[in-house]
Amino acid sequence: MQTIRGFLFKPTPEEQKRKCNALVRQNVRKLDRDIQNLKQTEIKTKNFILQASKRAQRNPAMAKQANQDVRIFARELIRVRKQSSRLHTSKAQLQSVQMQVNEAFSVRKIEGSIKASTGIMKDVNTLVRMPELTGTMRELSAELMKAGIIEEMVGDTLPDNELLEGEDEEAEEEVDKVLGEILKDQLPAGRAKEEELPAQPVEEEEEEDQAEMLEQMRGRLEALKS
Repeated sequence: MQTIRGFLFKPTPEEQKRKCNALVRQNVRKLDRDIQNLKQTEIKTKNFILQASKRAQRNPAMAKQANQDVRIFARELIRVRKQSSRLHTSKAQLQSVQMQVNEAFSVRKIEGSIKASTGIMKDVNTLVRMPELTGTMRELSAELMKAGIIEEMVGDTLPDNELLEGEDEEAEEEVDKVLGEILKDQLPAGRAKEEELPAQPVEEEEEEDQAEMLEQMRGRLEALKS
């Protein structure tokens, strides 16, 4: 409620509806930006894979290290794609919440009352626990409570280990599938063949370049979660 010179003014249903819709749109725009950033990260990661594969072909002395880098980049690409899929799912849930909220306000306008929706509450509970949306989704849930559309606030943010469950150790078959998709007939030697290669000294500068690229990718992923 707003206070003007000591008087309390309760927002009208139309004002509540506009504010809820504005918060939903704000969250959708945030997800759209994050999804676009992930697309750019995916493109760059694919290029890193291609570059590492070419290094392995150009310089046999560095083939073992380059092929290991290829697989590391492939795992990073898998993480990027999984996070992107999660954000697309969240966006669809947000749009569903918006439709349900508008429907609830329409019913209120016709019948003069509103009923709490367990469907909306379930979706909002899920969305508010996403690190990318926690702040604005809490504000949206507070507005929905004021309007009587949901009955209770939501739980805590999902811990990272739950969000990334199953992503710490991607199956090597999934890595092979990604490399087959990107490299096609240029697929580097398998793990067994890599182990047969004699260990070769790797130039310090090359190692630093690979470490820097990996650090940049992981930094972008962490930035999207904050």
